[in-house]
Amino acid sequence: MTAARRTPFLGLTGAIAAGKSETLAAFGRLGAATLSADAVVHELLGSEPVRALLVERWGPQVAERGEIDRARVGTIVFEQPAELAWLERTLHPLVGERIASWLEQLDPQTPLAVVEVPLLFETGMEQAFDATVCVVASDAVRVERAGARGTEELDGRVARQLPQAEKMARATYVVHNGEGLAELEAAVAELYADLTASTGGET
Repeated sequence: MTAARRTPFLGLTGAIAAGKSETLAAFGRLGAATLSADAVVHELLGSEPVRALLVERWGPQVAERGEIDRARVGTIVFEQPAELAWLERTLHPLVGERIASWLEQLDPQTPLAVVEVPLLFETGMEQAFDATVCVVASDAVRVERAGARGTEELDGRVARQLPQAEKMARATYVVHNGEGLAELEAAVAELYADLTASTGGET
């Protein structure tokens, strides 16, 4: 009996402003099913159970208008490492559950499933994927991009992340994103072809 086909599962990560979201979008344009872990976190923060947990932990001021004030939460957790650790312990299992549910609901004929996880290696989530890809860009390019979108304090934001070089070393594949969208699209298309050719079909 031939086993049912299983959709290849790719974890996408990279340093801040390296181009993770654009790379995810490029995979989507090629036909991959895509999901952002950050989008899942935002969804969870808007849910009543998570809102109740945060209000219990930090008080009603984090949801004064009935919705979680993400800026206030960000100030709390980035100034207090213990509170950040608590938030991650609370959210990461829920994010994992949502990702697993999303994957299970995909059409078995989906050629590739890609999930963007900024802290993929930092949280040990790489083991959940068939392969991982790290998108990279030079420090100068990332600083310029971060400034253009209003993220000026790049050094402070990367303090809790692994160095870009280590992310590259751990990843199954590396995509360089320093020469513009056309070059990124070409690199992603090449990787997409390799992944769907090597793992496509029946297993």
